[in-house]
Parts: sequence; C-alpha cells; structure tokens
Amino acid sequence: MFKNRINNTTKIMVVISYIVMVAVNAMATLLPLNGKATDVISDSYPNFFAPAGITFVIWGVIYFLLLMFVLYFLGFFNVERNKMNTELFNRIGIIFTVTSLANAAWLFSWHWEKFLISIVIMLVMLISLMMIVMTLKQEDLNTREKIFVKIPFSVYFGWITVATIANITTYLVSINWMGLGLSEVMWTIIILIVGMVIGLMTILINEDKSYGLVMIWAYSGILIKHFSTDGFGSQYPTIMITIILSLIIFVLAEAYLLLKKKRNYNQIGR
Repeated sequence: MFKNRINNTTKIMVVISYIVMVAVNAMATLLPLNGKATDVISDSYPNFFAPAGITFVIWGVIYFLLLMFVLYFLGFFNVERNKMNTELFNRIGIIFTVTSLANAAWLFSWHWEKFLISIVIMLVMLISLMMIVMTLKQEDLNTREKIFVKIPFSVYFGWITVATIANITTYLVSINWMGLGLSEVMWTIIILIVGMVIGLMTILINEDKSYGLVMIWAYSGILIKHFSTDGFGSQYPTIMITIILSLIIFVLAEAYLLLKKKRNYNQIGR
C-alpha cells in the first residue's frame, strides 16, 4: 500500500496517542481516576438505556483491534507496501490520533463527572470515526486493509455510536431532566428507536457488517440488563419489546448484506 513512506511524524503521533489512550484507561481501572471506577459512576446515574456490565468487555476487543491497526500502520502484516495509498493513511493516522487523545480526555471528564464536557469530547470521537469510516468506504481495500483497518474502525465507530447516546442519557439523568412530561419509559423507547434508526442507516449505507454486529452486541447488553434480576428484572416489558424488535431489524439488515454479497459473488462468478 506505500507509494511513498508514511510520514514518520504521523507514525510517532499514532503510536504515542495509542499508548496514552491505553495507559489512561488502565489508570481509570487500576487507580481508579478520582477514586471512582468507571462503571460505578455509570451506576450512580441509573437509566434504562444502560447495558449489562458484561457488554463493556468490547473495549478489550476494540483496543486489540486498534493495536492491530497501529502495527499495520507501522508496516507489520503488510507485504504489499508498494500498493499503499500513503496520503490516505497519513490522513487516517492524524484523525486516529485525535480519537485516541479524545478517548483519554473523555475518561478524565467522566471520572470527574463533567458530563456535558464528556458529551462534547464523545462527539469529537464520533465525528472523527465517522470521517475515517466514510473515507475508507470510498477506497478499494484489499483483504489485509479490510482486516487491519476497516474492521477496527467499524467496530470502534459502532460502539462509540451507542456510547454517545448513553453519555447523553447519563447527562440528562444527572441534571434531573423531567422529560417534557413524558415518562422515563417512553423516553427510553424513543432513544432506543432513534439509536436503531441511526444504526440501521449506517449499516445499510456503508454496507458495514462489523458495525452491525456491534449494534447487536450493544442492544443485547441492554436487553440482558432488563432481563437480569441484578438489573431491572423484566419490570419494563415495553422497553424489552422495543429492544427485541430493534435486534430483529439489525439481524435482518446483516442477513440482507450477506445475501447481497453472495448474490454479487455469484454474478461475478458467472
């Protein structure tokens, strides 16, 4: 993928920003920052959109996938250097640096419960990841690029989509927002539907199965929280029905993309 070498400054930025992001996340867990664990803060502002704790293991997957991207960016796993679009990768590297530093900054704002600031930072991450995903969509990527570049950012983008909605929800709870006269259950249903529509449109427009799998994972986590006796114990059936319907729609969207890919493959093979 390299007609010219990737800018060394960009390489350094990518590596340092990744290390900073992982280090701050480790501090948030091990210290923790401000003496409060990340999930404890979330539990302090209960809402019906929050997923079960097990759902957050996806962060480990995201950091691993991003590590694979960083290594690929540095030249590992790449045996076709002469084919790399250097300008494209330099641009992605810079945007990735922004998302990594924003990720670290978000943790500080979250642990000090500056939720409005955390929303702004989360939106920076969301928009930056959207830029990367949309840029990659326009490129004719080979198999290695799809594995080491496209998939990591699709997964990351998918989770940050859900995390942004959850962050906004937590902020509204923190300021005791009254919901314009609507009940918390009704607002949760609206938020779930909005998240489903955003996710569905992104899946279909970008033809992104990895993003879709993350949406399925996130909504499954919310459903588990509502089913669980440690969560809401099936007290809100209308919310659960909305989540199940959203999951069905996501699964159908994934199935559509698989069938479309198979049909295109068969047409090419004729």
